[in-house]
Amino acid sequence: MKTRLLLILGLLATCWLGMMLVHECGHMLAAICTGGTVTRLEWPAWGFSRTDISPNPHPLPVAWAGPLFGALMPLLLALALRGMRLRSVVAEVFSGFCLLANGAYLSAGSLGRIGDTADILKHGSPLWTLWAVGLPFAAAGLAQWHVLGPGLGIPRAPKTQAFLAAALGGILLAASLA
Repeated sequence: MKTRLLLILGLLATCWLGMMLVHECGHMLAAICTGGTVTRLEWPAWGFSRTDISPNPHPLPVAWAGPLFGALMPLLLALALRGMRLRSVVAEVFSGFCLLANGAYLSAGSLGRIGDTADILKHGSPLWTLWAVGLPFAAAGLAQWHVLGPGLGIPRAPKTQAFLAAALGGILLAASLA
């Protein structure tokens, strides 16, 4: 049991680092495509990543691109692997993590107007759009993990799933408001 827990914690830590990198790649690609210049990328082993862009002639699409690319690119990769009959549990766990993390960031982060959510709101997107995108992303991530749970040794008992979902949701909410 301890070995499985350590493996899951290590996988989640790796997912966190990967999710931040894919998220920031979305910002960088959007910046380049809209005539901006990436001046700095911060990708710490512990904490939150950040991309600085100057000039940034189109800040709204650049701000949206991080969470959208960060959630959808891993999902598309996992679906492509599944379509080629090369299903990868790691890719699907990562995809679920990215959906959940970016979804929680958009929805819960909008309450504190932090990071990208502050920029998205500042540049004209209404609050409801963050929830309209964030909540389905988070739900899709949880649903993907729900399907994968038994294969990872997590029983489908409703109490276990509810506890894990609440614990992860609480952690992500606390992290996004910090």
